[in-house]
Amino acid sequence: MSHPLPYEVNCSILFTELPLLQRPEAAKQAGFDGVEFWWPFDTAVPADKEVDAFVAAIENAGTQLVGLNFFAGDMAGGDRGLVSWPARSAEFRDNIDVTIGIGERLGCKAFNALYGNRVDDATPQQQDELGTENLVLAAKAAARIGGTVLIEPVSGAPKYPLLTAADALAVIDRAGEPNIALLADLYHLAVNGDDVDKVIADHADRIAHVQIADAPGRHEPGTGELPLLAQLTALRDAGYDGWVGLEYKPSGASADSFGWIKS
Repeated sequence: MSHPLPYEVNCSILFTELPLLQRPEAAKQAGFDGVEFWWPFDTAVPADKEVDAFVAAIENAGTQLVGLNFFAGDMAGGDRGLVSWPARSAEFRDNIDVTIGIGERLGCKAFNALYGNRVDDATPQQQDELGTENLVLAAKAAARIGGTVLIEPVSGAPKYPLLTAADALAVIDRAGEPNIALLADLYHLAVNGDDVDKVIADHADRIAHVQIADAPGRHEPGTGELPLLAQLTALRDAGYDGWVGLEYKPSGASADSFGWIKS
């Protein structure tokens, strides 16, 4: 399933059998030059020594940090971002400069801002107004280093309001900053019932990052039914020339889950 777009590894879902700081080297050993991460720390503003260790792990592996998520809360516990979450908005704002600072040190230009679940103590309109404010702040910070803020439709989170590309594009349009773009995770879009081929045909120029996993199962390509190679080819033909993040749960050991690339 090789194609002209370069693959990189999301080390927050692959190589989890290893300590986090060993994963960039494992990705390099597996043949990948790029990596991305969900927020790799437990708090919005980690200690400088933690940040330094993370930066060093990526530099020492000789990998490029392609993408980094802003702090999104407790992902394992069901949180999906702080952007539109009133009670934790201050944490998101405190996290912006830390995230962009890591990007500046490592030459990373893509920053995924998970929008946040709907909450009981604010209306959707209040959340969307706050989300717009926070995305503008993040976009202006990212612009200082030529970076882009990404908005992603997500599946499997019942209270997350952005399910389709249209949902995400509406948020992007509300914010109105030129450096906010769509993260097209082809797995999430497909599972949520979006017409992925139509999204690519209509909005390829608004897609700044792509991720893949097969469905059902969210495992490596070839384990499910999605036409991922055809869709990546369509993206390339429509002008997308960025990285493709492998954001899947390996069905076995991570290092053994890349055979599909050569097949």
